[in-house]
Amino acid sequence: MSTDLETEEHQALRAAVAALGKRYGRDYMTSVVRDGAHPRELWTEAAKLGYLGVNLPEEYGGGGGGMAELSIVLDELGAAGSPLLMMVVSPAICGTVIARFGTDTQKRQWLPGLADGSLTMAFGITEPDAGSNSHRITTTARKDGGDWLLTGRKVFVSGVDIADATLIVGRTEDARSGRLKPCLFIVPRDAPGFGRSQIDMELQAPEKQFELVLDDVRLPADALVGDEDAGLLQLFAGLNPERIMTAAFGIGMGRYALGRAVDYAKTRQVWKEPIGSHQAIAHPLAQAHIELELARLMMQKAARLYDDGDDIGAGEAANMAKYAAGEACVKAVDQAVHTLGGNGLTREYGLASLITAARVARIAPVSREMILNYVSHQSLGLPKSY
Repeated sequence: MSTDLETEEHQALRAAVAALGKRYGRDYMTSVVRDGAHPRELWTEAAKLGYLGVNLPEEYGGGGGGMAELSIVLDELGAAGSPLLMMVVSPAICGTVIARFGTDTQKRQWLPGLADGSLTMAFGITEPDAGSNSHRITTTARKDGGDWLLTGRKVFVSGVDIADATLIVGRTEDARSGRLKPCLFIVPRDAPGFGRSQIDMELQAPEKQFELVLDDVRLPADALVGDEDAGLLQLFAGLNPERIMTAAFGIGMGRYALGRAVDYAKTRQVWKEPIGSHQAIAHPLAQAHIELELARLMMQKAARLYDDGDDIGAGEAANMAKYAAGEACVKAVDQAVHTLGGNGLTREYGLASLITAARVARIAPVSREMILNYVSHQSLGLPKSY
């Protein structure tokens, strides 16, 4: 895999993470899913080696890097068949938001634990009736003396069962205009009134999905992250890393599937030559490789822009990277299964479960249609349809 555009440090990180992933691999992840467990061993070892907190500030125990480094970690773990979806949430979204906008107390309380893996944070933004329209979020926070009272519902929140807290996107009333504006709150898992129920998913993944009910959850004043008047900026400071890391998730999964298909095509012999010698097999695999590499280039661009502090440029590139990676991932998995034929649907080869998992990169955290909307009116200047 060519990494000429990456620094020597990045290439060394990629090789080291690939070695870690190889020690665990797809069999480890499928056994975790089968047992209804969580990949704690891999999470703990990745944290101990400094990979989980590679994007967080050094003064709080992190690696002092950024999205460029963190996306390499998830890409390589995915390519080994053992992606850690909570990396998208805990260090990338929550860790980034707290590092950029949190108070000194919040940074001291959360960042060291997020960096060494001893603390995990979930992220709740999606609501049953809001979907992709974040302006329809109805979870609201109102002041009650020196406290906040948070009320609302969230759905498709990953990993709440293992998270020490959840970063909740709510809305507060602007004192000047009376309009509701987005704000982020850290809600401890044991907060009274904070209820959760697991969503029954067809998706086979160790990370469980939850619906949350917040019934007048009382929070201290310092549960609010950052500035009450800078909510939108803070929100997108977390959403851009989320898109970059979702791209890494999709690229890694696609690389894993493609690798299995290529190995199979090199050795599977039906007639005189291995099936990989036939263009009907070889060309679609080559196309899948090209599209994964193109998606990786856009992901690298998005990560570079974000790490350089260009939030606007990173927003466009992160959306494009997430779109490209989602499409490339689905095509790579589909072609891999097709290459193996009936074997592609067996447990032995472990590709069939990726058919559903690959759709995550297309659907979450934002659908490809909403990305096309974003690009059409933000990049191309076309009028909005909504």
